[in-house]
Amino acid sequence: MRARDQDDARPLYARVRARLLQRIRSGEWKPGQLIPNEFEIAAEFGVSQGTARKAVSELAAEQLLMRRQGLGTFVVAHTPADVLFRFFNMFDKSGAPLVPDSRDVHATVAPHPSDAELAALLLDGDSPVIRITRTRTRHGRPFIVEAIALPERLFPGLAARSDIPNTLYDLFQRSYGIIVVRTDDRLTAVAAAADEAGTLGVAVGTPLIKIDRIAFTLDAQPIEWRVSFCHLEDAHYLSRSR
Repeated sequence: MRARDQDDARPLYARVRARLLQRIRSGEWKPGQLIPNEFEIAAEFGVSQGTARKAVSELAAEQLLMRRQGLGTFVVAHTPADVLFRFFNMFDKSGAPLVPDSRDVHATVAPHPSDAELAALLLDGDSPVIRITRTRTRHGRPFIVEAIALPERLFPGLAARSDIPNTLYDLFQRSYGIIVVRTDDRLTAVAAAADEAGTLGVAVGTPLIKIDRIAFTLDAQPIEWRVSFCHLEDAHYLSRSR
């Protein structure tokens, strides 16, 4: 370890983990890239193989690295399937994951965000946001109405794209180098207001689940505020401990 690490009070493996994490954060190690093996990491940092293994294991447990038997360890690359598995927590009555589509996607830049957007994303008052609205469908039928806010400075040009995908988190990683590592979802039961009812094709007052989500990056920075109104019918939301 370099001299500046000598006074660090953290355990040695934690210091190695922090250095490896910085390589992911900075883009030096890109999504899908094979990283050095534990022998090479141990030699580079002057630590034992066990220390290197523990640092790598922690990043793997956080789903930032992925071990592949016989191939090595790779930086996790968000794919649409991976994003749905990790961050879309809705399942049908048989337990099969729902695979939604999106339609009526609209994105605009709001130069004057609302107080709620500023608070959710920890932004200053002069920080524009990108607003995305869309309807998510299941077998062609609408079942979720979503409104999303993003810091515009982190996603330049996104609002002008004509190809905003169904799964956003893989786009964030591929095009902007931003990795979503966790989300905080707050669920409440609400009655459908006129706007949601019209889009979802249900009566005003129909019970819906409201999901208020904040998504966070490697630095624990909030980069997305998403509010979803869901008419689940025979589906359910499943929360897993990670």
